[in-house]
Amino acid sequence: METRQNQMIKQFLPALAAAAILTTVVTGVAAEDAPPNRTLGFVVKDWMPAVYESKFIDECPAGLNISNDEIWWRGLTKEERSEKTLDGLITTLDRWFVAKNRGPNGEDVCINPEVIDDDPPLLTVEGATSFGVNLDGNVDGSATLKSCKHENFTSPAGVPGIDNQLYRLIGCIYGFRDQGVIEINANEMRRTSGLAMILIEITDVDDARNDEDVTVTFYRSVDQFPLDSSGQVLPFSSYRIDYKDDGPRYGDSIKGSIVDGVLQAGSGDVRLPYYGNYNYLHPVIRDMQIRLEITEDGTNAQGSVAGYYDLEQYLYHTGGLGPVITTGNFSCPAFFEAAKRMADGYPDPETGECTHISSAFEVNAFAAFIVHPDQTSEMETAER
Repeated sequence: METRQNQMIKQFLPALAAAAILTTVVTGVAAEDAPPNRTLGFVVKDWMPAVYESKFIDECPAGLNISNDEIWWRGLTKEERSEKTLDGLITTLDRWFVAKNRGPNGEDVCINPEVIDDDPPLLTVEGATSFGVNLDGNVDGSATLKSCKHENFTSPAGVPGIDNQLYRLIGCIYGFRDQGVIEINANEMRRTSGLAMILIEITDVDDARNDEDVTVTFYRSVDQFPLDSSGQVLPFSSYRIDYKDDGPRYGDSIKGSIVDGVLQAGSGDVRLPYYGNYNYLHPVIRDMQIRLEITEDGTNAQGSVAGYYDLEQYLYHTGGLGPVITTGNFSCPAFFEAAKRMADGYPDPETGECTHISSAFEVNAFAAFIVHPDQTSEMETAER
């Protein structure tokens, strides 16, 4: 009679074989002969704009921006305000569907931001300090072949020449600041839906702590985050990459190195997936640079991404935020006008207007096994 132990061994053999194949493919050689961490993989959990905030909001001397809702009701007479808000009993969220249609002919001013000129204009950052990197190679903000004239920042560590016009644009908007709902909501939607999750694969790794030549490739996952009983992301889970027509839908690479566990790579143009606040995007971040500090046990990586963000894509995203704007507190027409004025990357050869905006983002990622289609088929064969 077969023992319980033998039954268990037979039950788990396919899974063990699949795991062995995955280990072999991930490391690039047989598991017993493989150098550690031949390939490193991470899945991005949080992607937030890098917003430098002083203790007393000194970077915004005129304060934070008022909301679209407030601009709307300020333009009403006392009687109209009482009628349209039921003396304030209709919530800001429910008023959104009326407040947004304040164009001269009732247009939605977030979908059509150029139909009116808002007064007051958008309040923007006036401070001199910002996170980010020097993207255009100069420290005085003068125009170059790939940048328009703008005012540079200095980093908190004292490094001059920082380009981060996105921070200048959004830094005085409550919804984009620390604990602001816009990006927190976007991260939560990715976490719970599994949509547009970014995978970072580091290959040609001879030493996980120090390697002068590695390749960093960005993919999209088709799998959701596996969570523990408390709702936290489990590290070292497996994620399949998104493939289309026998190739990855995403897959741009940049070269880099690892020094004392810190990955630095770039620059290069990288197309990324994006989903958040019910918006889908496929932005290209030009001249992307990435810096990730990898923990010694390899379970987590935190750092930053910088580059020139496609302005048209970004304005499409912010214009489509919908009711989220009610807690984000900004005016779409004023935002649109300021963004056009502050764009500083890649001038249009005909108009001279810049088409991209310098940006920096904070990234938090967990270790992941990134599974390619050939690995999936080998695992399925092992299971059979």
